[in-house]
Amino acid sequence: MASSFLSFSLLFISLYTADGFRSYGLFRCDFNSTDPKDIEFIYSEYYNKLEFLRFSSSLGKFVGYTELGVKNAERLNNDPSELAQVRGEKERYCVGHAENAYQAALTKSAEPYVVLSSVTPSGGKHSAMLVCSVFDFYPKKIKVSWLRDGKEVTSDVTSTDELADADWYYQIHSHLEYTPRSGEKISCVVEHASLREPLVTDWDPSMPESERNKIAIGASGLILGLVLSLAGFIYYKRKARGRILVPSN
Repeated sequence: MASSFLSFSLLFISLYTADGFRSYGLFRCDFNSTDPKDIEFIYSEYYNKLEFLRFSSSLGKFVGYTELGVKNAERLNNDPSELAQVRGEKERYCVGHAENAYQAALTKSAEPYVVLSSVTPSGGKHSAMLVCSVFDFYPKKIKVSWLRDGKEVTSDVTSTDELADADWYYQIHSHLEYTPRSGEKISCVVEHASLREPLVTDWDPSMPESERNKIAIGASGLILGLVLSLAGFIYYKRKARGRILVPSN
């Protein structure tokens, strides 16, 4: 999996003209380590939200994206003093700040949360499968394991890689295929830098609360229906007994 990149930016000019168009320039540093070769300095100029000119330290020159940008890039690339100044911005602006930003990001951590669920296995020698899904953790490194009656399970276990969520958080999913035994205890164990001790989640094979609620509501409705039916029947019988029969001529 590709390394995640950090970035910080500085908006240094913002101008509004009478007709509402806007022109501004943006410094940006992209990096995935504090090594200068892994740091890229980018300077872009925009007009009316459209980037028309860019300098990248990786290329070492200006590039134009519109007719105006091409003309400006040609002019700036032919100016040795302008090129020397902008090429030095990587060292002046990015390298020192990247160290602080990178260390700040590395010292942050986010605790994972776990969802344990049962799924139907697609095949194999076992009749059941559990999935331990771990979400929203940072940093990336994590260990997910299974316990069965207190002993670590090493067979019939598969796991995904740590999957990036594109927001600096990760998720991972571990699968355990097994044949259920009466009275056993199965647990998913998560070890991560954000946790002081392993996070242990026990599998509860009983019916989920939502399903129990549905059954309870259905049973209550059935009982209420029976009570109302019985009350109606009793009322009918009492009315029938008190009815006066008039003989016909």
